[in-house]
Amino acid sequence: MADAAALPSEALTPPGGGPGAGPGPGRAEGAEGLFVVLGAGLAAASHPLLYVKLLVQVGHEPLPPTIGRNVLGKKVLYLPGFFTYARHIVKVDGKRGLFRGLTPRLISSTLSTVTRGNVKKAFPLEDMEHVSNKDDMKTSLRKVVKETSHEMMMQCVSRVVSHPLHVISMRCMVQFIGREVKYSGVFSAIVRIFKEEGILGFFVGVVPHIVGDVIFLWCCNLLAHFINTYAVDDNFSQASVIRSYTKFVMGIAMSMLTYPFLLVGDLMAVNNCGLRAGLPPYAPVFTSWIHCWRYLSAQGQLFRGSSLVFRRAPMQAACFPID
Repeated sequence: MADAAALPSEALTPPGGGPGAGPGPGRAEGAEGLFVVLGAGLAAASHPLLYVKLLVQVGHEPLPPTIGRNVLGKKVLYLPGFFTYARHIVKVDGKRGLFRGLTPRLISSTLSTVTRGNVKKAFPLEDMEHVSNKDDMKTSLRKVVKETSHEMMMQCVSRVVSHPLHVISMRCMVQFIGREVKYSGVFSAIVRIFKEEGILGFFVGVVPHIVGDVIFLWCCNLLAHFINTYAVDDNFSQASVIRSYTKFVMGIAMSMLTYPFLLVGDLMAVNNCGLRAGLPPYAPVFTSWIHCWRYLSAQGQLFRGSSLVFRRAPMQAACFPID
């Protein structure tokens, strides 16, 4: 499953909820502050998971695979899971090493939440053309389209604003591979990226992230709408309960299907930046995110890092005798 923190959270919350919502300015500001704190707490708590996922995404496998058995009882080679990988990081860098790159990630998370709230205040959904809440199919679909368009605008703006700090966080984390110290602080990293890559250096990988966000939002919301409209019978006693969970389930499913966009965006953020993780043998120098996508597709690696448990070793590793 894709990293939850990286997904469009508006797709999983009711329209009108989230930062900036509320009947008055005081409550709206309080809600926004709460979302900032909760977002920062979630980012900090999930950071070791994201850290291990990123190292797996770039192809860093410092530990050998182990022999295990699949559901059919056949011996297979499994790569280390999250906990084994995390213990390796602790062994090399100590417990604090699990939080490498956390500071820029917290800033990125805060910027994303604040930006989303400000956009919602500036373009409130309530000020849009009123759409009937009646059970008419056309008006219902029209309402979903307007709500999704609003969510898409908030997600795209917040993604662009927070992406520079996301790039810095990614690069800080992958320095573990080559033991580099090129990106040692937020401000020094900003200066270095601007000098070496210009303003565009802060936005490498932003396009696949945005494309993935847009596909996620539209597919999740439209599929949930059609399922609730055509598949859930109103005569069923638990229809309202099922409808309340449809969007959540669709969000999980679509996060898996759009994971390659997340992977490509993260790889582009660290590619050819002077760090070992962004250079051969880990990856060629990509000319565009399409080049990166095609390379991963040819290698059968578009879902690399999507799971941190029961990770099967690639074919070239699995070809060794294990009996």
